[in-house]
Amino acid sequence: MLPTPKKFFITAASAEGHSKLTAFDNALLKARIGNVNLLRVSSILPPGTVYTPDLVIPEGSLVPTAYGSIVSDVPGEIIAAAVAVGFSENTFGVIMEYSGKCTAEEARIIITKMVQEAFATRQMKLVDIKVEAVEHKVGQIGCAFAAVPLWY
Repeated sequence: MLPTPKKFFITAASAEGHSKLTAFDNALLKARIGNVNLLRVSSILPPGTVYTPDLVIPEGSLVPTAYGSIVSDVPGEIIAAAVAVGFSENTFGVIMEYSGKCTAEEARIIITKMVQEAFATRQMKLVDIKVEAVEHKVGQIGCAFAAVPLWY
């Protein structure tokens, strides 16, 4: 059983690669989480988790991460990924992730509405939101990636 994470940061990056997998890997490297093992998680930020933007995670670690990504091999196509964390007053938060064929600004709008809906559905008061988004114009093979890594 894994312990409950106590720290997190928000990141987004894009990159090109010679294959879809290397484009994804290169985006992870630019997002500062390319040398860890991502454990994809759903969208709840544990109570009391502290935003730590300069967090350094040891290489090879198993890292619970909520993320959205998109890879395209259509030259000239615009792709984007975004994540958002919504904070409540004194309980857990909600993380949303999004990716699509759109601009970063469109992704920001979409992801913000997703967090607002998640809080409304839970009948929780949204007191703050952090959003990170990135867009990428594909050269050969590109990836847009956004994530919320959680750590202990």
